[in-house]
Amino acid sequence: MPSPEFMAKINRINALAHKKKKEGLTSSEQAEQKELYKWYLGNIRASLSAQLDNIEVVDELPKDKQS
Repeated sequence: MPSPEFMAKINRINALAHKKKKEGLTSSEQAEQKELYKWYLGNIRASLSAQLDNIEVVDELPKDKQS
């Protein structure tokens, strides 16, 4: 389960996205949104990288089926 800090940032991302659609954002809110997106994408990249690092080939193709 995600930490309360993580969920607070996700909730803030969503709140800013909704506000942007309804009424627009101030320049400080735009800067905050940009930083939150940067943080979020960093988390996604780190998670994907960790998953890829843990992939292990358990079965290799027979030599006659390799190309």
